Amino acid sequence: MNTKNLVALALLVGMGAVLHTIVPPFILGMKPDMMLTMMFLGIILFPDKKSVLLVALVTGILSAMTTGFPGGQIPNIIDKLVTAFVFYGLLTAFRKFHGSVINAAVLTAVGTIVSGTVFLASAYLIVGLPGAFVGLFAGAVLPAVVFNAAFMAILFPVALNIFKRAKLAEAN
Repeated sequence: MNTKNLVALALLVGMGAVLHTIVPPFILGMKPDMMLTMMFLGIILFPDKKSVLLVALVTGILSAMTTGFPGGQIPNIIDKLVTAFVFYGLLTAFRKFHGSVINAAVLTAVGTIVSGTVFLASAYLIVGLPGAFVGLFAGAVLPAVVFNAAFMAILFPVALNIFKRAKLAEAN
């Protein structure tokens, strides 16, 4: 992993942290996790295991620090680690569609569902939930799925173009 990749991942995670901090909670302290979209973008642009682990750990720690969910610190870290590697596995499985906006948006939607499920399940087991699992899933995770997929569909072509011109990402 070279310094350019680290700087690019740091920029993506930093932008995600700012977005995660300013987005208001929807229901019972849960809000759409904008850091997920940036983490997914980092994984798409730098698809290697070291980068996935690094971006997952940093995203998890920053999400934990900025969460509005009561007791959501540990579940955030667990969620990001699991989600990052599931997303990486799906990205690898659908490698022939790499560079496609539709693929990026669909994988982001699936990744957001995985993230929400893992977060809620781990929060339930570790600290309990402030409401029903189904209600939290429907009120926070499903809107986040739509929002993150749409955000990725807009952001991906722009980021891919910038990263290619700056010679930061591999040619797709």
